[in-house]
Amino acid sequence: MKKRVIVGLSGGVDSSVAAYLLQKQGYEVIGLFMKNWHDDSVTISDECPWLDDSNDAMLVAEKLGIPFQTVDLSEQYKERIVDYMFDEYEKGRTPNPDVLCNREIKFDVFMKIALDLGADYVATGHYCRKTTLTKDGQDVHQLLAGKDPNKDQSYFLCQLSQEQLAKALFPVGELLKPEVRAIAKEQELTTADKKDSQGLCFIGKVRLPEFLQQQLKPKEGVIVEIPKDNAFYNETVPTFNSKLEELQYQSRKPSYEVSQGKIMGKHQGAHYFTKGQRKGLAVGGTVEPLFVIDTDVKENVIYTGQGTAHPGLYKSALFVSNEELHWVREDLALDTDETMQVLARIRYRQPLENATLHKVESGLYVEFENPQSAITEGQFVAWYLDEELVGSGVIS
Repeated sequence: MKKRVIVGLSGGVDSSVAAYLLQKQGYEVIGLFMKNWHDDSVTISDECPWLDDSNDAMLVAEKLGIPFQTVDLSEQYKERIVDYMFDEYEKGRTPNPDVLCNREIKFDVFMKIALDLGADYVATGHYCRKTTLTKDGQDVHQLLAGKDPNKDQSYFLCQLSQEQLAKALFPVGELLKPEVRAIAKEQELTTADKKDSQGLCFIGKVRLPEFLQQQLKPKEGVIVEIPKDNAFYNETVPTFNSKLEELQYQSRKPSYEVSQGKIMGKHQGAHYFTKGQRKGLAVGGTVEPLFVIDTDVKENVIYTGQGTAHPGLYKSALFVSNEELHWVREDLALDTDETMQVLARIRYRQPLENATLHKVESGLYVEFENPQSAITEGQFVAWYLDEELVGSGVIS
């Protein structure tokens, strides 16, 4: 009996080639397209609306001679991704919908549909790899970085569980992007030269402020520039009685007030902005460009600083609460007071940085060797041992 794999055909080149490779490996392959969105008013219509994508996915399935159907997951998508995003922005946090989409939609709702259709596995076009080792008589699945350093997408899968990985296949993880395109050309797949889609997973390009404005009403507030010599940045570092005290100090959030800086302009809502953001402030006349160093959604104030070296952008530690801590490798989870040397990143495409994990009673601190720019609440931090992603969490 051939093993059955259901491929999430997105209408892009990566998932198309994933389907072809699985077919070549002797699997019974079925293509499924996820429709996650109905509202065309906020998508930039000529930038990959779902209709074109589902059409391309269908043409690829036809070319490969595999069964194809579309599943409508827009209700679950709205509930689990869109509502969550609005909620996070309203709290002044910056969510990562792509990480959530993988955990909640592709490897949960979609996976359940696939298993109901008798699938042994679900496959996607992600650039990452999976291996399985045996430990104490149990199968342990490892999530490894993709072979292509420019395309490694393991970060987006940082919230997957052992159960989800057990049923997942990533056929293009061993390839470089140009090799994937070459295979698609060779097989005359319609997606061979298609541009990679940008924007929200499976929605296409969205104008984020307009998208957010549907739910979060505009509200005028001030943009304040905090000078580099603000007292907060120059205070004498206290003496610590414990490592925990030091970590609390390193990861603390500055509390700014309007009186500490200069009003530079107006904005339409602090909840539309995120730490490290430069675009959209529309303030000129400064020597260096302004970057958002903090937002206060309660008082509706955006705090900014000049230049990429502004001290308000940097911190050397962050905290993840127990509720938002996730181990892909549950067998490696730390107990209170344990530490682990890791490589970590706080956003996709960021080079991995040396860091130490410190498990405390209430959660986990990630302490970086070098200060990190724009550590943003609501985003995910992921940590690795060599090439293997072992855990992640939401930055508090």
